Amino acid sequence: MRAWATGSAGVLQRTERPDPIPAADEVLVRVLACGVCRTDLHVIDRELPVHRPGVVPGHQVIGEVIGIGAGVSTMQAGDRVGVAWLRRTCGACRWCRDGRENLCPDSAYTGWDVDGGFADLVTVPEAFAYRVPSLMDPAVLAPLLCAGIIGYRALRRARVPAGGRLGLYGFGSSAHLTAQIARAAGAEIHVMSRGRHNRALAAQMGVASVSDAAGEPPVKLDAAIVFAPAGELVPLALRATERGGTVVLAGIHMTDVPSLDYTRDLFLERDLRTVTANTRADGDAFLRLAERLHLTPQTTRYPFERLGDAVDDLRAGRAMGSLVACG
Repeated sequence: MRAWATGSAGVLQRTERPDPIPAADEVLVRVLACGVCRTDLHVIDRELPVHRPGVVPGHQVIGEVIGIGAGVSTMQAGDRVGVAWLRRTCGACRWCRDGRENLCPDSAYTGWDVDGGFADLVTVPEAFAYRVPSLMDPAVLAPLLCAGIIGYRALRRARVPAGGRLGLYGFGSSAHLTAQIARAAGAEIHVMSRGRHNRALAAQMGVASVSDAAGEPPVKLDAAIVFAPAGELVPLALRATERGGTVVLAGIHMTDVPSLDYTRDLFLERDLRTVTANTRADGDAFLRLAERLHLTPQTTRYPFERLGDAVDDLRAGRAMGSLVACG
């Protein structure tokens, strides 16, 4: 099969791989579309530690089941499924038993521990595949599998009060979906982003204010989510947040956070929180919400042969919204 795999740091290379064979509890999926996520970029650029040399990235997959393992009981050939970042958990640790499987120490991830969706075919455990509508455009659905789910979890952890003011630092794939959910709940959105294309998208969506990444919103925020992997934004987000507010760091990787001044940045019961992956319950709840809200990502589409260009455009901040490889 065709695939794009990691090479040396910063290199994504086109290659040919044997077709994967599903384990007993897995299904084999023909990839119809795969979103290009900043986490993929962190894997390619080795900003995350190497878990599997030469891994095939990609964890926002929409595809069709074409093969099933011997132990699969609820899926069959022809089913439309989504494949996301969280691939396996142990199911037995205290975090798994407590409904917090995203914190499982033995968790495994698509496109990091196991080959992902930058390929013609991918496997996924039956228990970690999402059923998705068969009539919807796969390229529209793909970004929901990570950008959407993680944005949803970050928004929940931000605890925005009814009618509250929410700041979004970075306005890429995840943030522009999160903004749609937050606005539907009545929040006032303020965007700070370095990318001019994404600032233009925010303005087009009619948010309350737009500025560059280091800009100061015109009002104090009740909560802020930092999507950009830039540690220097954390103190800025805290200072922009009202007393009793919450700042959530939504990325899997971030550059070093500068020293914080306790009185200026954290006092008055400001909370600083992080997001670590997601649970399947998050995914199920978000996909139901996305269907109800008719959530639609702004997509930039690339043919499979230009997937390397998509990664370069994401790295350079040249694209707008969600980047998706098709075909």
